[in-house]
Amino acid sequence: MMGYYIIAGIIFLVSSYVSNKLKSKFKKYSNLHLQNGMSGAEIATKMLHDNGIRDVKVISTPGMLTDHYNPLKKTVNLSEGVYNQRNAAAAAVAAHEVGHAVQHATSYSWLTMRSKIVPAVGVASKLSNFVIMGGLVLSASGMVLGNTVFLIGIMLFAVTTLFTFITLPVEYDASNRALAWLENNNMVTQQEHAGAKDALKWAARTYLVAALGSLATLLYFISIFLGRRD
Repeated sequence: MMGYYIIAGIIFLVSSYVSNKLKSKFKKYSNLHLQNGMSGAEIATKMLHDNGIRDVKVISTPGMLTDHYNPLKKTVNLSEGVYNQRNAAAAAVAAHEVGHAVQHATSYSWLTMRSKIVPAVGVASKLSNFVIMGGLVLSASGMVLGNTVFLIGIMLFAVTTLFTFITLPVEYDASNRALAWLENNNMVTQQEHAGAKDALKWAARTYLVAALGSLATLLYFISIFLGRRD
């Protein structure tokens, strides 16, 4: 299991670096105030209206970087700092979350695919690690059933890995929609647009690191399984 701990350690270090970098970027661009004077909530509302979306509400949610779009309740949930603030970071996040609402309204294929596998991912994420560990313990005890249980655990983990990769085009597309709208509608200056783009770039990298980390872990488990079969 030493290999697993090494992979987990590397993933943790890279994730921590990207997360800290993201926080510093948002702090930096939170000091870049918008010349149009609009708050994140106002940015989100206008982008929704410009895209002909009238049935989605923009609401405030507690916490930092807790922003998300809820397709079931049809709400753009903006953290308090984004909802009320009038800076490039708030504009970037607000427009990004509305980007997801636009994806939903236009039945964006990757978002639709991700939504369909959410129930399976919920189950797989809760069970995979327990099943994998159980399979390893049974195998170490000399039970033939151990390899079968281990394989089932790997398959469950593969579902969560697939989800992280399907999430990537969803997140990148939402950012592209946000940046295009901000620029095409003259919502931000060139400097503000550059700040928004940089902030969203680092936000996207958190998803990329998660996907690559999950893939590395999956491949490690697969290598163990194949090694046990030889």
